[in-house]
Amino acid sequence: MVTSAGQRRGKPVVSRRREVSHTSARSLLMTLLGEFVLPRGRPVWTSVLVDALAMFEVEEKSARQALARTAAEGWLESERVGRRVRWSLTSQGRKLLTEGAQRIYDFGSRERSWDGQWLLVLVSVPEPKRDLRHRLRTKLTWAGFGSPDPGVWITPHVDREPEAVGIVAELALENAMSFVGPYGAIGDEATMVARAWDLRELDARYEAFIDEFASLDPRGGDAVLHAQTRLVHEWRRFPFLDPQLPEQLLPEDWSGSQAAEIFHRRHAEWRPAAQRRWEERLAGEEAA
Repeated sequence: MVTSAGQRRGKPVVSRRREVSHTSARSLLMTLLGEFVLPRGRPVWTSVLVDALAMFEVEEKSARQALARTAAEGWLESERVGRRVRWSLTSQGRKLLTEGAQRIYDFGSRERSWDGQWLLVLVSVPEPKRDLRHRLRTKLTWAGFGSPDPGVWITPHVDREPEAVGIVAELALENAMSFVGPYGAIGDEATMVARAWDLRELDARYEAFIDEFASLDPRGGDAVLHAQTRLVHEWRRFPFLDPQLPEQLLPEDWSGSQAAEIFHRRHAEWRPAAQRRWEERLAGEEAA
């Protein structure tokens, strides 16, 4: 039973309050680049991107700073044409966004079978090396691993072992070990899963996503463009958060499947109008 937006079946509430900062402005910019600029493969004027970010209450100064920072990181390059500037994705930027788009759009689109096997990676980093610890955690979390105890990383996706090997090699970590096999006789899988991943918090985030987009019905070009951008921007967080555990390991009434169905349906419904409105914005600026 629904009790309030973002709170169902006694689950924790995820705040919907948004604060626009340099970080979120850059994150929104990356969403726009991936959704609208990447598929076209041609430059886009500064004003188009600044005006699009303004729909999300990003001030012009913050929008321009986001562009500058993204360029400084090697994802964009600028070209001056008279008094105006337009931006193109670098080869590195295209690669990043293409890989990200594939992961975002494929995420939640299919169910995975599971044979009961686990991949266990044992790798520890000394406490003083905090930056290295953070990089290890970030990379393994992105690969779908969870950590039930310090130095212990697990995933039911045993095909991720080559990815783990690459991470260990990239970070030059020594004395790492990996094992593949079923869960043993000591303890139970449910407790291990609960210690490795905060599924209750993740489920609450899915509920908030459902509340926001299940009944949203944008009318008009700018409204659809805004809704499509928000949809992708919110959904792109989940590949970082959700380890995509097999159904057997998930709690009852898991909201992830419903959220995925809503994302893929809404994205397909809104995409033509959103892309058309983006083209109109591009044409308007070309004619200026």
